[in-house]
Formats: sequence, C-alpha cells, structure tokens
Amino acid sequence: MAESVELPTRLAILPFRNKVLLPGAIIRIRCTSPSSVKLVEQELWQKEEKGLIGILPVRDALEIKSAGTTASQGTDILDQSSKLQDGSSDSLKSDTKKQNDIVHWHNRGVAARPLHLSRGVEKPSGRVTYTVVLEGLCRFSVLELSTRGIYHTARISSLEMTKTEMEQIEQDPDYLMLSRQFKATAMELISLLELKQKTGGRTKVLLDNVPVHKLADIFVASFEISFEEQLSMLDSVGPKLRLSKATELVDRHLQSIRVAEKITQKVEGQLSKSQKEFLLRQQMRAIKEELGDNEDDEDDLVALERKMQKAGMPPNVWKHAHRELRRLKKMQPQQPGYNSSRVYLDLLADLPWQKASEEIEMDLRAAQKRLDSDHYGLVKVKQRIIEYLAVRKLKPDARGPVLCFVGPPGVGKTSLASSIAAALGRKFIRISLGGVKDEADIRGHRRTYVGSMPGRLIDGLKKVAVCNPVMLLDEVDKTGSDVRGDPASALLEVLDPEQNKTFNDHYLNVPFDLSKVIFVATANRMQPIPPPLLDRMEVIELPGYTPEEKLQIAMKHLIPRVLLQHGLSSVFIEIPEAMVKLIIQRYTREAGVRNLERNLAALARAAAVRVVEQEQVVPLNKGMQGISTPLLENRLADGTGVEVDLMPMSVNSQNISNTFRIASLLVVDETMLEKVLGPPRFDDSEAAERVASPGVSVGLVWTAFGGEVQFVEATEMVGKGELHLTGQLGDVIKESAQIALTWVRARATDLRLDAAKGFNLLEGRDVHIHFPAGAVPKDGPSAGVTLVTSLVSLFTQKSVRSDTAMTGEMTLRGLVLPVGGVKDKILAAHRYGIKRVILPERNLKDLVEVPSSVLANLEILLAKRMEDVLEHAFDGGCPWRQHSKL
Repeated sequence: MAESVELPTRLAILPFRNKVLLPGAIIRIRCTSPSSVKLVEQELWQKEEKGLIGILPVRDALEIKSAGTTASQGTDILDQSSKLQDGSSDSLKSDTKKQNDIVHWHNRGVAARPLHLSRGVEKPSGRVTYTVVLEGLCRFSVLELSTRGIYHTARISSLEMTKTEMEQIEQDPDYLMLSRQFKATAMELISLLELKQKTGGRTKVLLDNVPVHKLADIFVASFEISFEEQLSMLDSVGPKLRLSKATELVDRHLQSIRVAEKITQKVEGQLSKSQKEFLLRQQMRAIKEELGDNEDDEDDLVALERKMQKAGMPPNVWKHAHRELRRLKKMQPQQPGYNSSRVYLDLLADLPWQKASEEIEMDLRAAQKRLDSDHYGLVKVKQRIIEYLAVRKLKPDARGPVLCFVGPPGVGKTSLASSIAAALGRKFIRISLGGVKDEADIRGHRRTYVGSMPGRLIDGLKKVAVCNPVMLLDEVDKTGSDVRGDPASALLEVLDPEQNKTFNDHYLNVPFDLSKVIFVATANRMQPIPPPLLDRMEVIELPGYTPEEKLQIAMKHLIPRVLLQHGLSSVFIEIPEAMVKLIIQRYTREAGVRNLERNLAALARAAAVRVVEQEQVVPLNKGMQGISTPLLENRLADGTGVEVDLMPMSVNSQNISNTFRIASLLVVDETMLEKVLGPPRFDDSEAAERVASPGVSVGLVWTAFGGEVQFVEATEMVGKGELHLTGQLGDVIKESAQIALTWVRARATDLRLDAAKGFNLLEGRDVHIHFPAGAVPKDGPSAGVTLVTSLVSLFTQKSVRSDTAMTGEMTLRGLVLPVGGVKDKILAAHRYGIKRVILPERNLKDLVEVPSSVLANLEILLAKRMEDVLEHAFDGGCPWRQHSKL
C-alpha cells in the first residue's frame, strides 16, 4: 500500500448508493447502466495507464429506482490485507435537472484505483457491461460537481495529512494512547477469531506493518455496520477521531462475539455437537434470555403444561405427570422416547379426570314414554330400567348393578342402552368386544412396546370427554383368550364397583376412576361368559318377539323408518297389515326383526324403482309448493279438470323444490310379495309332512339366534348292532343319544317292543339317528325325550303327532329333567305353527314369562317321566303304559 497518493484536481465520479468505500477496502462492482459504462470505458478502459476515479456515497431517494448494477460477494478482510466488499454503482442522467435535485450526494468520498477490469456483452441484447475491482486509497472533499457527457466529474481537494503533519500527530500522547488502545482491542479480536475460526495469522502482520490510522479504516470496513456509521467513519478525517470511532466499533464487535461465544459454550455444555437442530433451539432460547424477552413467545411444551394444569388431575397423578413433563423438557425431539412421552402427556391432559356431563332432571314418566316410543313390548325389561332410573333419582351416587341384556340378534339390546343414556341425559359410547382376544384391548399396552396405546375404555373416555358416560360393552360373550391374555378376566376389575375406582390401565400406569361410568353389557348367550364375570352383572333376558309384537313393531317403527331411508312416503307405497303378517309367517322365522326389516326394505326398493319410472316433472310457478296426490294421475287420464289439495311440506317427506311428482299409490299384495321376495320360505305344513313317517319326532332347541324347531330322524338297517349319529353333533348330545337307546332297549319288554322285534332290538341291525341341517353345529342337554320318542316311533312303526313338539332331558332311569330357554322354545313352536308342547314338569314356573297371547294358542303338556312324554306324543296315548311294570 502506498504511503502517500497525489490526487488530481478533478476526478470522474462513480456514485456508490447507500454504501461507503473506506480507504484500504476493495470492492468489485458490475457496471450495467449507460452512465457507469460510459465512465469506465472513457476513464479506465481506453487509457493505457489506468487513472483514478472517485467513489462518492449517494443517499437513496424514494423517487429513484435501482439502476443497473448488481452486487457480488467478496472475500474476508481477515484473510487478506484489504476488504473485498459488495459494491454497486449508479450513473445518473446529466440532462435531467430535476433528478439531480432529489439525489443526495455526500460531500466526501474516496479515491480508488482499478486492480482488475473486464468487459462483457450480454446476450441476446448485446449490451456492454464492465466488471471493475477497485481499491480505496484516500479521502477527498468535493468542491464542485459537474457533468461530462452522461456521467459526473468533480473538482476535489485531498483530505489526507502530509508526512510532516502525521509525524507531529504521532508524537501526541493522546494519539499514542488511542493507538495502543486500538491495537490491544484489535489484537484481542484477532486472537479470539483465530481460536474460533483458525484464521488471523496474516492479519497480525497488518498490525506491525500498516499505520494505525489506516488500520482503523481496514478493520471498520470488515464489519457489518449501518450506512450512517459508515458515513461517520468516512467523515472522521482526523486520526484521533478516526481511532476513537474505530476502537468503539471494534470493541462492540468483540463484545458481540463474546456473547455469542458465551451462548455457544452454555449450550454445548449440555448437548453434543452432533445435535445440530436442538443446538440452534437452545441458542435461540439463550439469546432470548440475554435479551430478556423470552416471556413473549410460548412454545408447545408451555401450552401442554398449561393444558395439563387445567385437566384437574388428582394430586398423585399430577405429580407423576409433572415429573414426566420435566423429563420431556430435557429431551430433544430426535430422541427415540420424545414422541411417545409427548403423546402420553397429551393423553393425560385430554382425559376427563373431573369433567362430567350434568344429568337432566329425572322424569320417570318421560323415561317410560321414551322407552315405549323406542321399543314395543319388552314389558319386564322396561320395568327393570324404570326401577334402575328411580334408584338413580333417589340416590344419584348409587352404585347400581351392571345390566347385561342377553338375547338373540335384532331384539333391541343396543338401542335399550342408548335409551338409558337419553333418559339420564348422559353421553353414550359403544365399545365392541366381539372377537377381542388381547388383554391389552382392555388394559392397554405397556409403554415400553413400540406402537403402544391405551385400552379401549380409556380411549373411549378420551373421545367422549366426560367421566360419567353410559358405556355399552357390546358382545361381551364373544371375547376369546389366547397367549395374549384373557380380556374377559380383565373386565372383572372394570365391572366391579369396589375395584374400578382405581382402574389401572397399563399405558396410563396411574389409577383412573371408573366408578362414575354406567356400564351396560349385551350378549347373545350366557354360557360363554365366565362365571366370575357373569356374577358381576345382572342378567336381563330378551327372548324375542311374538308374531303379534313383530306386527306392531313393523307398523309403528320399521315401515316409517324404511320409507324414510328410501326417500318414500305413505303417498307412494302402502303395506297393509295382512301383507306384514304374511311376511312374518312365510319369510321370517327369527327372534328379532332384522330380517323383517330387510324384507320391508326390499319392497321399498321395488316401490322406488316404480316411482322413478313413472315420475313426470311438471314445473310450478315461483313460490308454489310441491303437490303430490294419488288421485292426480287418474284425473289427468280422464281429461277432466284437476282438483288437488295443497299438502303441507314436512321435513321428513319426499319433496323437491319447484316440482311436483305424478305417481300412483302402490299397494303391496301377495303377487308383489312373491315377485319381490320370491316364493315363501316357510310353510306351516312342514312339520306335518316331515313327521308323517315313523321314526321322526319334533324337538325344541335354543340357539344364539333364539329358539328353533329341530327334527330328529331315526332309521334301522341290517348291520352289527351299532349306533350311527350324524348332523355335526357335540359330545353332550351324542351321550344323550346313547342314553336314549339304552333306555329304550332296557324297557323293550315293558313297552311290548320285543313282541315284534325280539328281545334284543339291535341284534343284526344298526340304528342311524340324524339331525337335519347338518351344516349347523348342535349340542346341549335338551334332546333326550325327543330321541327316545323318535326311537319308539321307529321300533313301533307308529308316527308321532305332527302338531306336537317337545323338549327336556332324561336320566337313565326315565326321569324328565328341566331345561333352559323355555320362553324362546315356546315362541319358536308358536312361529312354526305347533299346537302342543311337551315340557318337563319342573319347567312349569317358566311359563310365567311367556306372553299370554302365545299360551292361548298352545296346549302345554307337562311330563314327569319318560312314559308321560310317550303318552302325549302319540295319538290315543301310549298303548303299552298299562302293561308297563315301571
């Protein structure tokens, strides 16, 4: 760097917008505007000896748009002896006086010499551009600004001190003190940067070889400071003032580096260097702490903590959750356990620890009306629910029993639970347990497992958001058990009022109070339910509906619902009661009403097709309602005047704005039944046809779908005296067949069966007993009397009465034992058209549950011994009873 520079009296001026070039700094600029290109071309490019140009700061004016120079990044002052900065130049039109008036020219600038000059041509415009690397040399003052062509020139005077003046200042004690202070601060800055960035070796040479007043410009030029501070440094002509300002800026830069180093050391002491993202977050947090404004922004963990505080957790749970939250705050998002801990705390905050739905004022009459409107019949069940609600009204915190509705599908078990929730004014949630074999579905998974989640009960409470809902445990009899545990056993704690106050879900790992939840269970059968679980519930049986009840349910509930679901109304289709009775008798033989509803839906679909095919849309006047009447089509066909009645439009009827439909009323008859539903599936004469030949008897059995009529067929053939059983039978019913055959063989003489067959009934003959519908599994202890009757009919070649069905188990001595499911079996016999039912005498008490309308159409015959069954089963009674010695 030259010690002194002789400046000419006039320099070409290159404007430097909103930035200052200080002596000792290097800039690279790209000139694209016509004025700057012209200046470089005439003053630098065309001259063999490159002269000097002046860089004069220009303040931006709002009326001036940025002209054609762009910035390019330079190298660092700490790696070179001078600064290569970003630069831009502007050239202003000389012939526009108005523009000169709004541009603010600074009165001091820096003379610069070109270090590198290159010329380029832009494609496809062909515009010439120049790239110039300039080095700042010394300050000058502008005496007069003028134009030369389209660029500016200025008459200047140098502001640099002479060698003599500089030697005098260097003897000044104040200057010496400022020099030492500047060098010490600069050396400290260079040492700190050398430790941090492994640089600064060549910069230390500057402190020894470059005058201090020039070092001040070089150091300040390497900092990112404001434009005003740059102008202030440019205006600091005196060495003392320049060193003072430079020392202040270097010290400020040094302090900012120290604060950043302090923050970095604070964060790196807690985390490893590889955790880059979390390091940046910690740095941001530390910066906020240094600035004192970290209270303004709340991150998601602060919001989570506030949410947990509002959840109303018990003290022991809050202590556990707060400890988990503190652990989470110390983790970074990339750690494996961060997400699981966050999800766990979200669950704790979302659970309704104390939030409960307020129960409405209990009105038993309104509840009774609601039950009657939702369900027809089921008098005993409704009465039990009303009793339950009455106790709740007298003692709201009473821990009532867990009601378990047991019955075949389609009898209204689930809807009864929903009605209980509506009567109490509580939220309702259904949890299906059908097919559940994993205990974790009830108790949840341990949090140590990947993909762990809470049990269905806790998850259901989270969704319903109250701690006192009515929770339906649906299909509780269909849970299984395997190596993953026994869900039914896990329900023991849930359904025990003394234990569910502290229900422990494995995922939560803290006790949760389930005592406020009203549990209602449903099942198709009681047998699969474990006895300990069954002991915790009050079983209410829903055996099924009689044909009369089905008829009322269809007319009051099913038909309106089906029509609404298919977009129809009573003006399109009419299903008379007689046709509903035919559907019940000929197409459905079930305990519930689901198949009945499906058949009604088939009729509705057929009606929908007919309505759409015959539909004619006639536009109405604006504001006129749609009109639909079955008489309209006939009136139009006759050509007479049309008289219609305006029908009020309801939200449940099929209405289309600005149109009315012309369709005739469809009345369902037997022809339509057979066309839509097909031939009748059931016939009352089935029993008479199948029992016409000897060896066939009619039994009554219970299934998960209600009671059913079961035929038993027996035949004999030449063989070795063996008994063959078919029909997919269980072990119990096979044993009943063995007992029946043994009893018949033992009583052959007393029953006078040996007169025709010989004493040994099976000598040289095999007996084959078959239960039709072989694809359906059959088991149970209620077919003994039916098997004996079938064998006696076979050996005597006398047919059993076709209008008689029987049920009951027998001992080896001939005693008839009571059986279960009597109501279901009697209802099944009634559906099949059976007129006489033989029951064990000890089942007389069960007839109380049978509707009186069913009993009025049946003859109930009681039997104490097997001989009584045979007496009632054959026409004219048992002719051998008088010869029996039993």
